[in-house]
Amino acid sequence: MPAAKSRKTKSNPKPAPPPHTTGDKIRRELISWFWVILAFLIIESVFVQARVIPSASMENTILIGDHLIVTLLGYDVGIPFTEHHYPLWRNPKRQQIIVFEAPPEAAQNEDFIKRVIGVPGDAINISRGIVYVNGRRLNEPYVNRDPSDADSPVENFPPSGNNLFEGMGPQWAANLPKYVKNGKLIVPPNSYFAMGDNRDDSDDSRYWGFVPRRNIIGTPLFIYMSVRAPDEVWEPGHIGERLGAYLSILVHPSDMRWRRLFHTF
Repeated sequence: MPAAKSRKTKSNPKPAPPPHTTGDKIRRELISWFWVILAFLIIESVFVQARVIPSASMENTILIGDHLIVTLLGYDVGIPFTEHHYPLWRNPKRQQIIVFEAPPEAAQNEDFIKRVIGVPGDAINISRGIVYVNGRRLNEPYVNRDPSDADSPVENFPPSGNNLFEGMGPQWAANLPKYVKNGKLIVPPNSYFAMGDNRDDSDDSRYWGFVPRRNIIGTPLFIYMSVRAPDEVWEPGHIGERLGAYLSILVHPSDMRWRRLFHTF
């Protein structure tokens, strides 16, 4: 008896997936970019920011044209698409460099970068340009100042009586006496006294008062680029000139301060 032939059943082939339409490709591309932008906003609001220095107030520690990476981690968190930000758990230490929102009486409204000289509770006085904190001279190897200006009013702080100096904001001049005790300025809670390293060219706490803790954004980590260019290139609104400065490096590599790259703070 011949063996029965096995029947082979043919399975129905799986239908081929429909080809992706142009709309599908655009949708996937938009979703990908959405996540990239969201990640950038989170990093920029929570972790680090890039900043460029437009003024000489921190020379020679930080130069005009230095490009910094600033860490916000633990200091401040910003809300994307808004100007709101909130302080976190870290507080700056004495002699630490900080980035902060400009106070109302400052000469400019851009964010500032200065060095913390006094923390809450400190008693500060400046005599002939020498800074004393809690009765002890502060060791400041970073200071850039002209010794011949030692007798100028701004080099002796806080001012005695009505001996105010030019450039002081009127509100600070009126409030200053209530923070002075025995000739020393007492830093109140949740506030900091900040000065630029370039003492002869710095719009700082001597002129407009304390930095509120809520104004502090972060602290610089390192210099990622430093470019020689006219000072006005780095001021807000000079986008075209700034782009030209970057392009000039391709032709004139010496415009880059190579030795400053990746300098940490």
